[in-house]
Amino acid sequence: MKTFTHLMQEVQEKGLCHHCGGCAAFCTAINYGALELGGDGKPRYRDQEKCIECGICYSICPEINELDAETQNLVSWSAPMGRILRIAVARATDPEVRDRATDGGVVTALLLHLFDRGRIDAAVVSRKVGPFQRRPWLALSREDIIDAAGFHFDTLPSISHFSEVYSTYSPSIMELRDVAQKTVKRATFVGTPCQINTLRRMEVLGVVPSEAIKIHFGLFCAGNFQFGPEERGQLEKIGNFTWDQVYKVNVKEELLIHLRNQEIRRISLEQLDFMKRFACQFCEDYAAEFADLSFGGLGAPEGWTTVVVRSPQGQELLSKAMGTYIEVLKLKETPLSSQAIREKVLEWSEKKKQTAAEHFHLLEKEAV
Repeated sequence: MKTFTHLMQEVQEKGLCHHCGGCAAFCTAINYGALELGGDGKPRYRDQEKCIECGICYSICPEINELDAETQNLVSWSAPMGRILRIAVARATDPEVRDRATDGGVVTALLLHLFDRGRIDAAVVSRKVGPFQRRPWLALSREDIIDAAGFHFDTLPSISHFSEVYSTYSPSIMELRDVAQKTVKRATFVGTPCQINTLRRMEVLGVVPSEAIKIHFGLFCAGNFQFGPEERGQLEKIGNFTWDQVYKVNVKEELLIHLRNQEIRRISLEQLDFMKRFACQFCEDYAAEFADLSFGGLGAPEGWTTVVVRSPQGQELLSKAMGTYIEVLKLKETPLSSQAIREKVLEWSEKKKQTAAEHFHLLEKEAV
């Protein structure tokens, strides 16, 4: 039986840890308390004597492949990028939600639909707590959900009170311990592909608190980009702007820097390797292949969201929210087509898989 010590040796010491927090969240949720996340976001022993060496933290890590077949079977996964029942382009009907949103606000709108209909008690999301920082959050009201919307950059007078490091990633899976402690029985989880992967592995094993997650919202992910002081300075030079001009940042096919004068600075993702977490080079999942619904701006017009429906549950949710909480773009009346969008998402998915394979090959070569 392999334990957290093996996980550190095989994943963390090689730089492959995605900081998803699944191992620490599980250990805390069932009150073993042997693990925690350190200040750098990496899991570590909090009290090694409390470790019962059950091996679950090892099994649920998305970088460990021992549950791959079972996890794929659970979600009816199929090549080349998971099960796809439908692809749609949509946006929230509420102007306030759209104004706060990064793309079309569909994630927020669907969360509000679920909450207003009494289908969930909470949503595990992340919200902005400073100009360069997001934090995981357990949203317990529609106001909480709206507050968590978007990916905005704001310049505030109290900037010195906030962290000097911003990341496009929030270890939201750690909020699962709050799901367990607050006795939340029905929640939606919004997260990155690696987080959704971990949750599905928990589901395979039937371990808490995965049973409380009733629907999984996955986000398209080209990588976790760090916006520290050095990175921000380099971006200013690349994009020819200053941060006091910025009101919103978005990641689609490019990094989009929206300025207050309505201009947009476009920076190719190939220029952003200096900002990307090392472990992201080894991640194969761009389109959140294990989610019920996957979301991203790729392939959609400005102000709209691409939605990949992956399960009957996701299909039902999208259908029930149409016309009230969301509107779906009629692709036949636009230059877009469902097939064209699918091919675009597949292109990015294949690119990420190929890049991961190349980096794994280099890692193995270095090890030899």
